[in-house]
Amino acid sequence: MSRVADVGGAGFGVLLRQLRLDASLTIEALAEASGVSVRGIGDLERGRRATPQRGTVAALASGLGLGVAERERLLAAARSGRNARHGASGVRAFPRGIDDFVGREEELARLTALAEQAALGLPVVVAVSGPPGTGKTTLALHAARELAGRFPDGQLVVDLRGMDDTPPGAAEVMLRVLKALGVADRDLAKAGPQGHPELYRQVLAEQCCLLVLDNARDEAQVRPLLPSAGAGMVVVTSRWMLTGLESIHRLLLGELSPADAAAFLTALVGQERADADPVALAEVAHRCAHLPLALRVAGNWLATRTGWSVRRLADRLALEERRLDTLTAGDLHLSTAFDLSYRQLTPTAARLFRLLSLVDGPDVSAAGAAQLAGQPLFDAEDTLEELVETGLLGTDQDRYRLHDLLRLYARRRMHAEEPAEDAEARRSVLRRWLLDTAVVAGRWYEPDHGAPPPTWQGTVDLSTAEHARQWLQAEGANWLAALRAAATAGDHVTVVEVAEALHWFSDQWMFWGHWPEVFRTAAQSAQALDDPLLEATHLNYHAWALLICEGRHRDSVDCSAQALAAAQRAEDLTQQGWAHYYSAWALGLFGDHDAAAPHNREAARLFEAVGDLHGTLQARANTAQNLQLAGQQEESITEALRTLAFLDQAGDRIEPHIADFTRAILQMNIGLAHTELKNWSEAADHLRTAVELWRSSGNSGVESRALVRLGDALLAAGHRDEARDAFTECVSLGAAADPSRLTEARERLADLDTL
Repeated sequence: MSRVADVGGAGFGVLLRQLRLDASLTIEALAEASGVSVRGIGDLERGRRATPQRGTVAALASGLGLGVAERERLLAAARSGRNARHGASGVRAFPRGIDDFVGREEELARLTALAEQAALGLPVVVAVSGPPGTGKTTLALHAARELAGRFPDGQLVVDLRGMDDTPPGAAEVMLRVLKALGVADRDLAKAGPQGHPELYRQVLAEQCCLLVLDNARDEAQVRPLLPSAGAGMVVVTSRWMLTGLESIHRLLLGELSPADAAAFLTALVGQERADADPVALAEVAHRCAHLPLALRVAGNWLATRTGWSVRRLADRLALEERRLDTLTAGDLHLSTAFDLSYRQLTPTAARLFRLLSLVDGPDVSAAGAAQLAGQPLFDAEDTLEELVETGLLGTDQDRYRLHDLLRLYARRRMHAEEPAEDAEARRSVLRRWLLDTAVVAGRWYEPDHGAPPPTWQGTVDLSTAEHARQWLQAEGANWLAALRAAATAGDHVTVVEVAEALHWFSDQWMFWGHWPEVFRTAAQSAQALDDPLLEATHLNYHAWALLICEGRHRDSVDCSAQALAAAQRAEDLTQQGWAHYYSAWALGLFGDHDAAAPHNREAARLFEAVGDLHGTLQARANTAQNLQLAGQQEESITEALRTLAFLDQAGDRIEPHIADFTRAILQMNIGLAHTELKNWSEAADHLRTAVELWRSSGNSGVESRALVRLGDALLAAGHRDEARDAFTECVSLGAAADPSRLTEARERLADLDTL
């Protein structure tokens, strides 16, 4: 048996000495053969230096003339020495709190893939950033433990104390890492402070280790610590996004998914308590905003209060004004985590952060934030980006969002630092801007309006109808809240002005879900103004919303009757015509075709009498639809074709969006009539045309209806693959689709899968 086997369990120094003696070499001879100094070899054999660098071990192995097996034995002994040293110094100790790690599968998979990339010999740097409390450190430590086998030279964790007033500089951190990696004090002294950076890079290049730089302050602190060569991996965690760092991978953490949040709470409180009231558990997770730190606090609270039910904590967290105070367990305070980031903000950013708690909707644009803060747009964008950089604000497609707990924290800071009258004034400015902009945007779709007037000085791009539509939809929750506030304040003129401007636009976004409220509120404001014409107008709009948005046919008929009475009091023939039109539409959909017909004829007569071309067009289209619903398919097709000819003849006298909408409706009705007649080819052609028209106008709600009808026609004709494509396209529209049609499309696809 060779001497190598005899000392297989010995330390590196003992093994090195035995191998040298086996080779019949003196220390001086080995030094000459390997290039390692006599003093260095002597220190290694005596154990004065327990963790040689990888390059040193390779040089010694070459000088000794070792074979593959002996070389690996020497390398293993060196690694063993490093691991023992690391354990003794506490560098590899993992804090409590990662044993109950839950979720983050995608993030862990990406870190694993990057670790494999590091094994190819290229250093990998990953910056893990996110708001306070998202579990950045926990993820990094969990990943380090999971990936330990890929980094045989060890895993080091260094707290950069980025939230401290005076965090350690790069030089101090380098020295700590070098010592943790076993570099002798003598070598450190020889290199001197000016040589430590080069020594640091050399050591990392020779080690296959994973270095976690936790809680980084900024790029200047981190940049000198990043390796330029080697097979190692560095994971940097920071509340800041560290956008100045180049050639790194980025991992942005957010909240946990609802399922993972519930699983995390369950791990903390126990399966039995979680199973006793899963609804309450989900409420606790939701009110913690699925934020890991908040979930841990809530879980610890329950774990130490065994007499409390999960429901009791859920109800306590339901009180927004007390939620942050409730999320405290011992010395663990959620608000403290927020305080650390808030104190790092500039005064301008801190003020905007506070004011963002006044936003009614879930998010805000840069233009809205500028109104709120009273800043020029570009200055507001810079301030918002500071908040994003510090992890206090999320961003997605030019929208900015405070998550729920940070919103509560911002509101608390606002009450503490912002005069109440100043805050209310800023909120009023934002709401006024939202309503004014909604009027200008909505009028793109109104006859006799279109593009903004030359005198309009806006801070958002409304240069096209599509831009106007995008703005109205993105800001929907915010301008709706502003409309509610105007109604509550008794600003009835503004309410009816906004609703009027959005009347024709509502066809473009009919399944939003709030049009009944918008037009009901406007009708109530019109009544408060004691204006029967406005009342009739908005009651008619409300009748449409009840009919199309909510499918409440009878309620729509009742509302139309109220509109007719108000229009008669106002002696306004146009609104009388619209009241009859909506009555006919509702009765036709309800199946009472005999009652619908006279209403539609009266609507057509009144529209013609006052020269309302748009009303006449709609009455004619409604006639075609009612004939189709009544089973008179041939007559319906004939009337629809006549109406299309009328539309073509009217040309630009019809507002373009109204013309496109009506043309698509008529094509869809013709397609439905051919479907009833089993003229499958003709039905599919017209329904495809309707789909294309809806798609080109961006009206996904009605497009989803046409897609389902197209799929049904294709399926009836035996074209299963084409039908599947139509149903799949409908499902792909997601939340923008008509919810009932979305359900139908999914059911059709499920049926196709079972056949």
